[in-house]
Order: sequence, then C-alpha cells, then structure tokens
Amino acid sequence: MVVCGDDGLAHRLAAELRGVYREQVTLVVPPSGRRVPQPVVGRARAASAALLDRVSAAVNRTGNGEPDGTGRELEAAEPTEDVLAEAGVDRAAALALVYDDDETNIRAALTARRLNPRLRLVLRLYNRRLGQHIEELLDQAAALAAGGARGRAFDATEASTTVLSDADTAAPALAATALVGTSKVVETDGLLLRAVERRPPRPGEVADPGLCTLALLSATSNDPAGADGSEGSGEQAPQLLPDAAAVEAATGRGTVVLEQVSYSGPSLPTARTGVPPFASLFSRRLRWSLAGLGICVVALAVALMVVADDHPLHATYVTLLDLFAINEPAHNQSSGRQILQLLSGFVGLLLLPVLLAAVLEALGTFRNASALRKPPRGLGGHVVLLGLGKIGTRVLTRLREMDIPVVCVEADPEARGMATARRLRVPVVLGDVTQEGVLEAAKIHRAHSLLALTSEDTTNLEAVLYARSVRSDLRVVLRLYDDDFATAVYRTLRAAHPGALTRSRSVTHLSAPAFAGAMMGRQILGAIPVERRVLLFAAVDVAGHPQLEGKTVGEAFRAGAWRVLALEVSDGHRAGDAGAGADGVRESGLVWDLPDTYVLRGEDRVVLAATRRGLAELLGRRARQPTAP
Repeated sequence: MVVCGDDGLAHRLAAELRGVYREQVTLVVPPSGRRVPQPVVGRARAASAALLDRVSAAVNRTGNGEPDGTGRELEAAEPTEDVLAEAGVDRAAALALVYDDDETNIRAALTARRLNPRLRLVLRLYNRRLGQHIEELLDQAAALAAGGARGRAFDATEASTTVLSDADTAAPALAATALVGTSKVVETDGLLLRAVERRPPRPGEVADPGLCTLALLSATSNDPAGADGSEGSGEQAPQLLPDAAAVEAATGRGTVVLEQVSYSGPSLPTARTGVPPFASLFSRRLRWSLAGLGICVVALAVALMVVADDHPLHATYVTLLDLFAINEPAHNQSSGRQILQLLSGFVGLLLLPVLLAAVLEALGTFRNASALRKPPRGLGGHVVLLGLGKIGTRVLTRLREMDIPVVCVEADPEARGMATARRLRVPVVLGDVTQEGVLEAAKIHRAHSLLALTSEDTTNLEAVLYARSVRSDLRVVLRLYDDDFATAVYRTLRAAHPGALTRSRSVTHLSAPAFAGAMMGRQILGAIPVERRVLLFAAVDVAGHPQLEGKTVGEAFRAGAWRVLALEVSDGHRAGDAGAGADGVRESGLVWDLPDTYVLRGEDRVVLAATRRGLAELLGRRARQPTAP
C-alpha cells in the first residue's frame, strides 16, 4: 500500500493500514520543514509508530532495502512520476492520494494510473461532481489499458477508483452529535442508517434492543471523572457488536442500538428561491402608515358621496383625482365640496413620501435577500456553528437537510461556506469568536448546542470555554486535532460540567477507517463513532468469504467482529426467502431484519457492521510472518 499526503489524514491512514490490516505501507510526505505534525493515535500506538519511524530511518540510511516491519517513509515535496515510481506504485496493490489540494490528487492519480493500470486508487476530493467524473475517467482508462496490454478481461475489483471526502465522511457524525435525541447517521447513495445512544436501564427495566444492539458503552461513560472509552480501556472499554448474552449480562451500561432504517432517496433538497414573503417587504410602521392613508381615502370618498349625493364608484374616482391633484378646482361648487377637495390634496401630499418609502424598503428587502442574514430577535433552540470551512460547510448542509435552525459564525467573509449560507438563507455573524460580543450576537445564551469546527484547536477550545461560562448546561461538540489533547479536554469539561454533554471529535479519526476500507477494495458505507472507537458499515459480496458463504445469518455473526444487517436483493432474487414482505423490511433493494435461519449464498451481497479488526479479518488479507532479526 502507498499513501501520499501532506496532513494528519495521511499519517493516520498509514497507521490504520499498518496496525489494523497489517499491511506493508509506504508513506510519502513532504519534507520535515513543510510537514504537518503527526497526530497521536493512542499512547501504545504512538510509541509503536515512533519506534517504526526510527527503524525505517535506520534501514534507509544503511541502504538495506525495505524494512522487515510494516512500511517505510519517503519525503517528497510533490507526488511526481519519479516519486511514485520510487514508492513502488508499479507493483503496489493500492494507492491513496489524500493531499489537501484536489488538483494535486488528480494529477498524481493520472500519473499513477499510467504507471500501473491495475492499481486500486483512493482519492480525497472535496468537489463531489468532479469526483464522479474522475472515477469514471480513471476506471475507463484502466479498463482500456489492462485489456490492451494483458489481453484478458478487466476485473473491476483489481483496479477500481474510489473518490472520498473526509468532510462528507465526518459530517453526519458531527451533525448528529450536536442534536439531543437524534441518532448517529451513516448515509451513502440514498442509504440511511440511524443508530441511537440509550441510557442504562433502571433496575427492573428491560432495554429495547431495537433492530439490533450495535455496542455497549464503556462502564465509565456515566462517571464524570471517567475516561472516554477506547481500545486501551480494558474491560471497561466499549464493546462493539456484543452477542445476546453480553447484552443481557451488562448492567449499568448504556447501549447503541440500530433503531430505524429508512430510505431517504437520491434526490437533493430543493433549492430555495430567495424571494421574501410579501409581509416582509414593508416594515410594520410603513404598513400602518399605508393603512391610515387608505382609511382617509375611504372616509373622503364616503363624505363626498354624502355631500354631493353621488354614486359610490364615481365619488371614489373623484376623490382619487383630487388626491393626485389632477382634478379641476371646485370654484363654482358648494363649500362642502371645496373643503373635501382641500382635504384630499393634503392627504395626497402625505401619500407621496409614504409611497417613496415603500419603494425604497421593497428594493432594500430584495437586495438583502441574497446577502447574509442576521439572527432573528426571538431565535432560540438553534445550533451555533463556528467555522465555515470545508468541514463546517458539509455539517451546515446536513443540519439544514434535517430542518435544524442554525446560526453560523465566521471570521473570513470570503470563506468557502459563505455561498452555501447565502443559498440556504442561514444567519451568519461575521467576526472572530475569540472577541467579546460575537457569540452573544449568535444568541449563544438561547442556543441548543454549539459546534466548534474551526481549523484552530485553541479557537475551538476558547469558544467552548466561553460558551460554558454563559450556559453551563450547553451541549458542545468541538473539533480537536490531537487525540491526547482532545481526551484531556473532554475529561476536564465533563468533570467540571457533569450535567452537560461534551464531545471532542477528530475529522481524521472519523474518516481514516473509510479511506482504509476503500484501499482494501470494499465499499465502506460509513462509520459511526462509539466513544473513541469506530464501527464500520460495509457492503460485501458473500462469494469468496468462507466466514459468510453457506452459513446462516446467525452462524455468520461473530461477536466483537462483524454482524450481517441487511441483504441486497434484485428483482429476480429470492426476496421471499430473505424475509421480505410481511416479516421483513425491504427498502431500496435492501432486506432488513434478516431471520437468523437465512442461508447466505455466493450470489448474495450483504450490508454488515464490523469493527476495524473484524473487517480486516473478514477481507482475508495475507498474514505477515515475522522475519528473523
């Protein structure tokens, strides 16, 4: 495996492939002066990574070739053709290009496809539409090159192209974490998986398992002084994919269950027209002024009808002529008619500035419809989102798709997500969140939760601490780069404010498993964080997997490793045997709540939940034997 990148995602992805999948990885990173500091992936894993780096450096200095560990590291400013060749792309199984710049990833992908037509490519692109075209282009190029050079049929599993976005992978979890009572969400191509975190049942109560229990939370999850569970928490760590006996024996532990599965459809949310309602065109004072002038006109018309004994329509017509000063003077008429004409002219003088004000207000309203909106006065129960970068923009879109009111705070008026905020008509407060009065302008004292997603850890932490001083029970989610720093912040905030929910999330921590799964050649639908562990959802073909093929759903379930959740069926498939119809739930070609007696066949394709190590074992990758020292 070859991983090329310039930020923390590259290091974490390489660590994921080495530690979980036991793959030999070549990591290509910029020189030391331009390198982003490597994130910490737990204490034990960090020590192993540091030792591995020293071994790799020693091997490279002695010139003995590749180390006998699990990888090596190269330094290069850009992934040129010579650098990719030195990294061994021509004989590699997969290549991940996770640079922060889309153009760099595309250029390197085209070069790598030419060097190795059967290379599995995983690209990190922010532009979704461009990513779809790049996938088709690179797969077509691989098919043509492999067919012409090898003279045999092209196998799509050998040379596939997968375009992922760390923002899209992490956005559902970040958005779901900020909402009370809202499930954690994994969504890909119209498939929507919802998981909900439930509190421990009271004595004598039986917890509802939902469709299935995905995880048992750590024993310290309800202890304010406890640590957020991880792989290194021992027996108190969260248990992923427990069996029925473990769920029944667990006391005092919360659970994460699959509560609802629904099909959201591939259609995008309808775009807003941006046309303001008629009532918002004019201010309240102007509307009262127009109403008063209208009453005066009606009163003058009624008075003229009584004085001149005229028809109502003709009296109204004459009053309007007098109002606009285009009627003949009433020299030879009665004094009452003359007085009414003078009053009509006076009302006409008052009408002119009111009409001019109405025109100006209407023009201003239409002009401001495309500009940034300010938070309304009575707004409450909303989500305050800090930062409109690529992560914040994706989270904003997710929140608006769920009809959640949002107020954004951004210091840069030219930020990436400003256009999205204008299109969605989301209120935006321009200013630095570290300055006094900015969070108050976002109505933080009446907010439902706070999402701190800027690229600066100190900014996120300062904003969260200030928000906690305003409201101690505010639900906060902050994005922090370093895992050890995030854990320390999480413990301190939870101990200081036990009545509020605090979560610290790393985008690379949430997205690296999806990138690693794509490099292994399987479709990763998404990931759900369970405290500081990750549960993967993948679509896998049953054929070629002895752990699944020919076994029932109950026999294929391995506690702590993987569990079959759904079966993908076609029109000619044995849907009735799989439980579709009255006993099963079939949506978008998927059969949920499969009976344990259903036998998985080679032509089946299943959706399963798996741990990272369980998925690595299920993929059946070759085991690496330790070499003699």
